[in-house]
Amino acid sequence: MTAFRIFLADTEQAPSRSSATSDPRRTEGSSSSIFFPGPFPFLGKKILEARKRGGKRRRWPPPSILVPFSTSGPPLPPPLGPSPGPTSLRSGAARPLPLRGDPEALPLERTVVRLGLPSKGRMADETLSLLKNCQLSVRQVNPRQYVADMPQLSNLEVWFQRPKDIVRKLRSGDLDIGIVGFDTVSEYGQGNEDLVVVHDALEYGACRLSLAIPKYGIFENINTLHELAQMPQWTAERPLRIVTGFSYLGPKFLKEKGLDHVSFSTADGALEAAPAMGIADAIIDLVSSGTTLHENDLKEIEGGVVLESQAVFVASRRSLNIREGVLEITHEILERLEAHLRATGQVTMVANMRGNSAKEVAERILSQTSLSGLQGPTISPVYCKRDGKVVVDYYAIVICVPQKTLYKSVQQLRSIGGSGVLVSDLTYIFEEETPRWRKLLSQLGL
Repeated sequence: MTAFRIFLADTEQAPSRSSATSDPRRTEGSSSSIFFPGPFPFLGKKILEARKRGGKRRRWPPPSILVPFSTSGPPLPPPLGPSPGPTSLRSGAARPLPLRGDPEALPLERTVVRLGLPSKGRMADETLSLLKNCQLSVRQVNPRQYVADMPQLSNLEVWFQRPKDIVRKLRSGDLDIGIVGFDTVSEYGQGNEDLVVVHDALEYGACRLSLAIPKYGIFENINTLHELAQMPQWTAERPLRIVTGFSYLGPKFLKEKGLDHVSFSTADGALEAAPAMGIADAIIDLVSSGTTLHENDLKEIEGGVVLESQAVFVASRRSLNIREGVLEITHEILERLEAHLRATGQVTMVANMRGNSAKEVAERILSQTSLSGLQGPTISPVYCKRDGKVVVDYYAIVICVPQKTLYKSVQQLRSIGGSGVLVSDLTYIFEEETPRWRKLLSQLGL
């Protein structure tokens, strides 16, 4: 499909042709553009004529202001006529813009960092909830707008996009960082080395991409991928028919597993109905609880899991290396995520314990398996006044324990002389340096 970008200018001279990678919104300066999809450029000219009639008289350059580019497939050739080349629309002297197709290209005229977040659904809600718990609130003035900001990070724009578009725009340089499911990164990233997974376990959106077959008929006694591959029914003339929305990961997985006679068809939803309708023999789809599969008489098989997935924090390697501010913002978001996730499920216990010395109290605490804390207990003397003198009879201890073992920890603390136990939730646990940050720097060669 061919689309056209029509540049409109408020000054006497229209802007020069711009790269198809320019921001589709109004650019800085006195120029704007209309993105016109479709194969009929004369309609775009009609728009220009209507605009000219509706406002002050303008002198327009030749039709080279209609810049074609392809929305699918390779870039189209530039329009006929002389051109100084793609330039910035900013006021002042024109400067070159990166060309689409250049693997090292980035739209360098953009200085703000862009974060892509899912625009709707459960993944979107849980992403915003996680960021809020990390004190990174997303401020969206109008819920119909796709752009927002984070007051805590001044040089950051938040863009709400479909998950697959987040990955595509990370690859193209239109986004710098994003949060999506690992399955989406794997399917639409297709092993692209420019995509770097900064945090691989945000602890929500858990699911698996899995192959499922019917429970009945010729598949009734098939329980492993090996048994499925050895079925004599599959030939070059009658291959195993699989329907999936993962047209990259599905074929790649079965090819690696050595299944030769397989054909794929694509579908966006209701895949579970395909085997019953006779459209396919099996499906490859995301599975969470497995309830939908069960209710449609389908089953997973051993060895049929393509990948395990959950929400991940991902970034463009080029942006991290080239664009100013991306690495710093990525570091802060990563630190906040790590600190909050590390504290999830942990509680702080504070108690008083009688003892002759801090060392004696520490020995008693460390003798209990569930009272060791993250690195060990913090012990401080409790000063009190008796007979006019300041003495130490008790020591205050502070330890972190898993919430699921809270009552067991309280019982062990009482058994060694603890009293006055206070319990509070933890919000953050900041380490000296997060291992994921060191890993990222290593991946970037920094």
